[in-house]
Amino acid sequence: MLRICDDLPVDLLFVLGCPPLDEIHRVGVEVSQLYRVFERAVEDGSFAGNGVSGGWSIVQPGCVEDALCAAERRAVETAEPTPYGREVIVAAQEAGMPVAVVSNNSPGAVFAYLAAHRLAGHISPVVGRAYADPDRMKPNPEPILQAARVLGEQAGRCVLVGDSLSDIEGARAAGVRTVGYANRPTKVGLFRDAGADVVITGMGALAHVLLKRRVGDNT
Repeated sequence: MLRICDDLPVDLLFVLGCPPLDEIHRVGVEVSQLYRVFERAVEDGSFAGNGVSGGWSIVQPGCVEDALCAAERRAVETAEPTPYGREVIVAAQEAGMPVAVVSNNSPGAVFAYLAAHRLAGHISPVVGRAYADPDRMKPNPEPILQAARVLGEQAGRCVLVGDSLSDIEGARAAGVRTVGYANRPTKVGLFRDAGADVVITGMGALAHVLLKRRVGDNT
């Protein structure tokens, strides 16, 4: 597995919601589903005017987005870093690779987490969820391509580290190599079937590879 990882032509490392924050990701999934409920209700007419239908209060997408942002900011306060996530970020920088975050979480939540864990200076850009526009979330490749454009890199020279199928699918659609971080055993097969170039079960494996790529390290 590490040999395959060594062979990846890495100039740029995307760390997806990195370190992956399970609590923030969980909140993001829940509200993403809420967006879908809202959209379906609008389509079938069960949401109309300013009243209440079927026990649901009528809300606008911006209200859903604001609620999600607030929930994510609260989650940051208790989010636990993924083991070796920091080491991956620092080792990538020492290897001469810029590190970006491309996340389905709100930019504010990502910035808050990075600041709280003294990582803000190690990562740029941060491309978070577009406001009240869930169609632009991964697996839409646009946020991944946006990060590549900001850094002036071709997609084919980038690697995305992701812990969800939307990460793998979005990266493949963008033409970006993928490292699937299977933080649950059931994800190993899912990521392989989805076409991840490499699947790891711990970030320590990736940190090890990056440490060997440090500038001036010829061992």
